[in-house]
Amino acid sequence: MASPSRRLQTKPVITCLKSVLLTYTFVFWVSGIVLLAVGVWGSLSLAVYFSLLDEKATNVPFVLAGAGTVVVLLGTFGCFATCRGSTWMLKLYAMLLSLIFLIVLVAAVVGFVFRHEIKTNFESNLKLALKDYNVTADRHSEAVDTIQRTLHCCGVQTYSDWERTEYFMQRGIPQSCCRSQADCSEEDLKDLSKAKLKVFVDGCFFLVTSVMESKMSVVAGISFGVACSQLIGIILACCLSQYITNNQYEMV
Repeated sequence: MASPSRRLQTKPVITCLKSVLLTYTFVFWVSGIVLLAVGVWGSLSLAVYFSLLDEKATNVPFVLAGAGTVVVLLGTFGCFATCRGSTWMLKLYAMLLSLIFLIVLVAAVVGFVFRHEIKTNFESNLKLALKDYNVTADRHSEAVDTIQRTLHCCGVQTYSDWERTEYFMQRGIPQSCCRSQADCSEEDLKDLSKAKLKVFVDGCFFLVTSVMESKMSVVAGISFGVACSQLIGIILACCLSQYITNNQYEMV
């Protein structure tokens, strides 16, 4: 057992480590709230774009929200473990942080590797949505209308993409492509040369992918920041646990 003088010398060090770890854990807990908020924000702001992707891609915001919830719970556990000064709880805290770090890292790598596949998948689904477009307000048709109105675009690559659809043969280009609803008759929309002056001519694919990339970069940046910060928590938790063990220091 360490001598009383030795224990008195190590007490300020452990107190300092506790204070730093508690501060980190609080910041980590707040980052969980941020992840949860980003997940909810992503599910709302990107919902219309995700509706034209595979079902797996639509789960991304919910995965983030779930990760945020786990981080909040883990942060709470970390505060309790630090206050108790329990070595096994601190080690468990460090192990759980390591596990989450690896999961976030793998998810980031997978997202980066398959980013082009996601673009290709979105383009093919957008083309299919145009082909099957109708006025019965099905989910994909609503998504196409929302995208065209919001981003001021029309078609996939250009407005003339609509010419190859069954809807164009019946009704012309959809009203959601019109620059002004007051000056956009069905007769104009059935004639590509006239429609060119009435509708948005740029396609939606490039604009949608640009918007998704900009918003997902925010999500990725926050997620990466949270992942990197976990390394600090892992080191602090391991140091405090090891220091308490080596010096046989018991928290009251």
